[in-house]
Amino acid sequence: MRVLLDTNVALDFLLDREPFADAAAQVWEAHRHGKIVAYVSAIAPVNIFFYIARKLKGVDMAHRVVTGLLHECQVAGVDASVLRAAAALSLKDYEDAVQLASALHSRLDAMVTRNPHDYPSDSLAILSPSDVLTTLAQPRTGDPGTAT
Repeated sequence: MRVLLDTNVALDFLLDREPFADAAAQVWEAHRHGKIVAYVSAIAPVNIFFYIARKLKGVDMAHRVVTGLLHECQVAGVDASVLRAAAALSLKDYEDAVQLASALHSRLDAMVTRNPHDYPSDSLAILSPSDVLTTLAQPRTGDPGTAT
């Protein structure tokens, strides 16, 4: 399953933000173990850098975090067509719309956010981190020990 991590989920993990950090860390570990392939929108590293640099007042730390994020995750591109598609979506928050449009453009399977109610679910599966973990815990047809 190829999923776009909403910036809030990435920040929850990277900054150990409670009470969301544990679920975000479990999603991150699922990615590291090859159970999912994690993507971030091309706008996420910029937003994360700004957020970390502003909140922690440490440019060096922000560089390290963004470098690690880019090393770990795939990037869902953002170009003029994605920005136009985002503007045409009926979302209140343009940043959210850009993330969704980049996931759609990259033909990802789902978007992982702790605010699933902010996104329409008619074009892409919108999952919370706990939804992803529940999905991964379910046996798949054809797995050893599973009835087919």
